[in-house]
Amino acid sequence: MKFNATQIAELVSGTVDGNPKAEVSKLSKIEEGTTGSLSFLANPKYTSFLYSTAATITLVSDDFVADKEYKTTLIRVSDPYEAFSKLLSHYNEIKHVPTPSVSDKAYISDDASCSNGISIGNYAHIDAHTTLGKNCVIHSQVYIGKNVSIGDNTIIHVGARILDDTVIGSHCVIHNNAVIGADGFGWAPNDNGSYDKVPQTGNVVLGNNVDVGANTNIDRATLGSTRIGNGVKLDNLIQIGHNVEIGDHTVIAAQTGIAGSTKIGTHCQIGGQVGISGHLTIGNRVGIQAKSGILKNLKDDAKVMGYPAFDYTAFNKSYVHFRNLHTHIKDLQSLQKKLNHD
Repeated sequence: MKFNATQIAELVSGTVDGNPKAEVSKLSKIEEGTTGSLSFLANPKYTSFLYSTAATITLVSDDFVADKEYKTTLIRVSDPYEAFSKLLSHYNEIKHVPTPSVSDKAYISDDASCSNGISIGNYAHIDAHTTLGKNCVIHSQVYIGKNVSIGDNTIIHVGARILDDTVIGSHCVIHNNAVIGADGFGWAPNDNGSYDKVPQTGNVVLGNNVDVGANTNIDRATLGSTRIGNGVKLDNLIQIGHNVEIGDHTVIAAQTGIAGSTKIGTHCQIGGQVGISGHLTIGNRVGIQAKSGILKNLKDDAKVMGYPAFDYTAFNKSYVHFRNLHTHIKDLQSLQKKLNHD
């Protein structure tokens, strides 16, 4: 599918500087641009490529000033990276949305309800009393259990497992092999030193526009619901324990683990390999650096790092001393020798 510069400028609220009829059908890096591709210049380090790129159209910032000739048509926008990301998302939607169809190799319970425009792939399994909204895409080998509710325009990729009673909103994306609604880690010690399983009778509720990465697990609640708010973005290989609550528009990077019953606020940013203990309250707009260990509650707007985590600025100051610890030890040893000698 081809788009011309005028159409693209309308999509990204930009202005055309060059040929308004220039057409593109693919996206590219600026250094790898070819005829018929669209690229962008966001980092000044790549400015030199603008003058040699073969890309037909290039997104640049409104204030870009060229100091030599170039061949590409420019579309000027306030933020080239954001505009390119928007186009990439638009292109991806057009490219990957399948024609509505239901494979004859899929299992769909007679008691399930499927809305219009749905696509269901080979060997997908949709159990009783489950409802799928309009234009959902259920890829091959997806398992969806009983009493599941999925909103409109949600995509579930190959191998994902959506277990009983889960609620998923609209415009969500569940990536490969994610598991939503498995039992929480609930065990009670008994008198002989072994453990009895605590029944996990709750469910998982995802809001709208939630992305769940590949191999990420979200456990069902013991009672009530494990809740993931609107616009939350979860990377791959994340573990979210039972009864956890994550506020709207929080983003979490890979290999993070969140223990049961912890509540995380809105618009938080959590780095990779973070460990968060159970029954904590994390405020809104909190930033947690990668590999941190969270063992206590955090207030709104806190920025922390380390294990156990503490204030990010204080951590950096302390780290300067840690890196120089060997020199401090030498100084102390030298001073001790001097004192002993005296």
